[in-house]
Amino acid sequence: MTERLPLSEKIGYGLGDMAANFVFQALVALQLNFYTSTYGLTAAQAGTLFLVVGLGAAIFNPVMGVIADRTNTRWGKFRPYLLWTAIPFAVIGVLTFTTPNLSPANKLIYAYVTYAALRLIYAVNNVPYASLTGVMTDDPDERTSIASWRQIFANSAGFIVTVLAVRMIGWIGHGDAAKGYQWTMGSFCVLGGILFIVSFASTKERIQPDPKQKSALGEDLAGLMKNGPWIALFLATTFYFIAIMLRGSVMLSYFTFNAGDAGLFSWFNGFGLGSLLVGVAVSTKLTQKFGKRSLFLVSMLLTAVLTLVLYVVPATSTAVIVASEALRQFAFGASCPVLWAMMGDVADYGEWKTGRRATGTVTSAVVFALWAGLAFGGWIAGWLLDAYGYVNAPVQTASALTGIRMIASVYAAAAFLVVALCLAFYPITKELNRKIADELSARRKTFTT
Repeated sequence: MTERLPLSEKIGYGLGDMAANFVFQALVALQLNFYTSTYGLTAAQAGTLFLVVGLGAAIFNPVMGVIADRTNTRWGKFRPYLLWTAIPFAVIGVLTFTTPNLSPANKLIYAYVTYAALRLIYAVNNVPYASLTGVMTDDPDERTSIASWRQIFANSAGFIVTVLAVRMIGWIGHGDAAKGYQWTMGSFCVLGGILFIVSFASTKERIQPDPKQKSALGEDLAGLMKNGPWIALFLATTFYFIAIMLRGSVMLSYFTFNAGDAGLFSWFNGFGLGSLLVGVAVSTKLTQKFGKRSLFLVSMLLTAVLTLVLYVVPATSTAVIVASEALRQFAFGASCPVLWAMMGDVADYGEWKTGRRATGTVTSAVVFALWAGLAFGGWIAGWLLDAYGYVNAPVQTASALTGIRMIASVYAAAAFLVVALCLAFYPITKELNRKIADELSARRKTFTT
């Protein structure tokens, strides 16, 4: 088995996800509100934008995985993309949260172009980055540790964005939300670009496919269809991110209109994400004891139950809502590193069964599910808001308030329950995970160049 990785490398790797999450968390928590309350789109237009561009960009993720698997540089297959995309990612991120002085029709076109560009550069950056987990080490426990550090930094970015962004938008914009969004996201994107470069410089690729393995896209794709764990993880990931997008995209609206105080959004996220970080921190120990599959499944069941609190508790019961969110995020946080570590395990399973390793293809196919889930989640949230009568106005109807509450609770909880159902069919137990890792490690010692 590979020796334990230095802490500096785990932290360096985690900083790469902090960089990406300055944008990702804004997409989940702020973008629907930005498009409908600042930019000028209707909820239905924003929902359609999320679906059309989201599905198109999601399809590009497997393509990027194929490209990454076939990239060969002195830095490795996956690390170089962190360096190559650092500056374009920052520039496009700023442009996406810029409100141009154009006609409504041209603004809609601008939104499609910039959002599509952001999603494409995100794929070029994030698919290779996610694939790194599978090639930095072949130890399943070390992978979970890497993923835990990744999630600590990713959710630290989430904490910064959801707790500070709304206040920064007000402070910087002085009443001009468009200016506030542009400069706030600009500061996050510049910092993110720097962190991508640090992550590139801090990491190392150690696991390589058999040098005798020939490039065969058809075999790689056929292997996915025969990989039962990948199918289960693909479906689980899709609904996981549908649930995240449903819940996350309406919470600012929930506090603005249902609770009547948008300032509570920062407190809600502050306590919630602080608790989530604790859940992430204990995830490695829990997976070592119970295994990834069992922990993930229980996490989703608890998250679903606690998501329903917003349905039964009045929006004015701030203390209860914040306390329940802290519990919900702790349960959810325990699952966060597991998902990313399981991607490497699924790649191992495919290599164990077929003798072929295609880390980028396997990972990108799961990341496709991630972005497809976000696309469907954003589309569902936008269209449900529209159906319930949500409009860009300082006061919402009773029907719109009901819609916001239902999306944040019942609909999101249902999606989390589907994730748990999918995981019931995921066959890689703790024991099988270790057996696969040991046998693959022995095989790799026989590789010759």
